Amino acid sequence: MNAIIALCHFCELHGPSVLFHTQAFHSREPQGLEAESAEEPGSLASFLSSGRRSRSQSTASSSTDVSNTPKKSETCQACRSVPSGHPGFISKDPDTKISYVSSQYPEHPQLFSIVRQACVRSLSCEVCPGREGPIFFGDDHWGHVFSHTFFIKDSQARGFQRWYSIIIVMMDKIYLINSWPFLVKHIGEIINKLQDKAIKVYEQEQNQCPERGRRMNESFMAPGDFFRRQRGGDHFRSLLTLTKDDDLFKWLHQWFVWVLKAGGNRMTEKLLEGPPTEDVLIDMEKQEETEEGFIKINTKPMPSPDQPTATGERQQTSPPGMGEAGAEGFTDSTAPVFTSLRHFRQVIGNQGFHTIAHHILIGNQIIIRGDEKVTVESVINVLKSLLPMGCCQVVPYSKTYQDSWKCNFLGLPLVAQIPAHVMASEYYVIIDVLSPAKVQQTAEPDVFYQYSFLMTTKAQLPEKGPVILQKIELALENENLSSAVVDACLVSLKEEWMNKVKVLFKFSRAGSRTREDTIKVLQVLEATEEDTQMLKFWMTGLSNQHRTHMLSSAISTSPPR
Repeated sequence: MNAIIALCHFCELHGPSVLFHTQAFHSREPQGLEAESAEEPGSLASFLSSGRRSRSQSTASSSTDVSNTPKKSETCQACRSVPSGHPGFISKDPDTKISYVSSQYPEHPQLFSIVRQACVRSLSCEVCPGREGPIFFGDDHWGHVFSHTFFIKDSQARGFQRWYSIIIVMMDKIYLINSWPFLVKHIGEIINKLQDKAIKVYEQEQNQCPERGRRMNESFMAPGDFFRRQRGGDHFRSLLTLTKDDDLFKWLHQWFVWVLKAGGNRMTEKLLEGPPTEDVLIDMEKQEETEEGFIKINTKPMPSPDQPTATGERQQTSPPGMGEAGAEGFTDSTAPVFTSLRHFRQVIGNQGFHTIAHHILIGNQIIIRGDEKVTVESVINVLKSLLPMGCCQVVPYSKTYQDSWKCNFLGLPLVAQIPAHVMASEYYVIIDVLSPAKVQQTAEPDVFYQYSFLMTTKAQLPEKGPVILQKIELALENENLSSAVVDACLVSLKEEWMNKVKVLFKFSRAGSRTREDTIKVLQVLEATEEDTQMLKFWMTGLSNQHRTHMLSSAISTSPPR
């Protein structure tokens, strides 16, 4: 995520100030010795060298250098995070060659100005009602900002609380807006943990010496004496003091690094060659609009937690301090899963795959029952790749049966009851995944070696299936084709037949046609009678945009009566 995340504080003496920030440095291969020795302002080398200079030089000599940071006389204990001369925190990602660096201020002068401007606005004019909560503001010149303001308890502060904000600054407005739900959730978690730490310290101090009662007694003193006493104590305390956590900024560094990395991994850019496909149009139509008016976009799932990296370390893909439990509880990580359509065909058998794939292509409901949710979902994920996105209505795992008009892929527990009318119908296929009572260690490479699959259906399918099914089976049988090539073949075949569906859709909306006319069109499309049922079902997967265009063009070209 190409952004800067910072913690800001409103000091009663010095105003808004940047306490702590984290930014990413992308390593670039040097072109030669000159490039190696050159230090670009704001680069990682410049940051490291500035840290070395700050530790080796005295305060008097360093005062002559040009620096972005405010003078020491302009800051107090509450306006500082890491001690003077502290090099900050660095985390390196060996896979992406990105270094995440945390310090109080950005080294680059322009970045410092942008972050400083965002800090001032987040703690002055750009705030939510009640002065707490997330807000979005910015422009193309100073960058676009996600800001979440909040209060931290302080028994010695005016009003017993201090005002902070966490801001994320980046130039990509669309990216930042589409990251709104992710940022609201995880920045909120950081704030809740900070407030919990401060509340414990606040309650402990109030139990030892109630500050409210002491202030009530001092209110009867002379105004001048009261002012001197108020300013005489340690009333501008740092965040470390308010939370009594010496490793607070190290913990914040871990959180900020995770937010930047996870925020970047959850979205990817795709290069579209030519006009958008039907799957792309369907994907755009499925985008949801949130209550705030933003658009939820499909995101890439994060890798599995604790995945070993190339350096032997474990990659942290969940927020610091959180386990592997998701929103739906823990899942069995030892349960086997299907990795591809070819893998499923090898396990289920050629004839079984042919029957299941035929039912999928013509639109019959596929019910997968099993006790291991991960396995059931993996079956659905590989089977739905046979259909265009618009034809897939999926309920991954439900406790009870769902009607076929709601979904054509349904995952159920093994004990789930199927209605009698479904069991007697020919438009359904039930696949029971029977796991062994006790999994035994074996040298068999297939993870489903001890599993059995039971298929139940009342349908009597014709011996000859759709043409596209024959081509899919030929691609899967060819061992010389890799999984990536097979996936490309599936995409190509689906797009080819969706184009035929578009022709047939426009043909059917052009007026009443005889059976002979339909047969002639099928011959032109190189389709057979066995493809008719599949083509009719795939017609339901056309995007609304294409349907509207086809119907409007059919109306405009129809002759007047």
